[in-house]
Amino acid sequence: MNARVPVYDSGMLIALAAHKAKAVQMHRGLVRAPHRPIVPGPVLAQVWRPDPATVHAMSAVLKECTVPQARTSPAALRPTKAGQAQCIACVTPPDTADWRRIGAVLGIADLPAKKRPDTVDALVAWTAVKHRSAVVFTSDPGDITAYVEAIGADDVHLVAV
Repeated sequence: MNARVPVYDSGMLIALAAHKAKAVQMHRGLVRAPHRPIVPGPVLAQVWRPDPATVHAMSAVLKECTVPQARTSPAALRPTKAGQAQCIACVTPPDTADWRRIGAVLGIADLPAKKRPDTVDALVAWTAVKHRSAVVFTSDPGDITAYVEAIGADDVHLVAV
């Protein structure tokens, strides 16, 4: 896949729910990307609230995103004239070794001052690394950078929202 795979963290979802112009513009620009933006399940859980405004905004956003391994989520790859392909990284759940790696990254990441280890941010970084050449849309570029560096990847890009 030539295009970078977009991965959203909670800051991007919050910005989209609040209709922040920069986030909305970036999200709209990804509508035709071959791979839908990825929203890891824990990111969705971190942001979801049962108030009508959030439900409405998040429901609209999630129609254009994929939540890996969620049965009701749209497929990660958009259909093509040749058919429906699958993203191996999205359909393969983490195994025990992956969860251990994520935990290890929490212990060695050089986080910005006054930041505490965050499992969800580490999972976002791991998801991006797993997809190779991904781009993370985040409100915490320092945190995500620390986790990506702790993993040892150099092909993940960040966009601040």
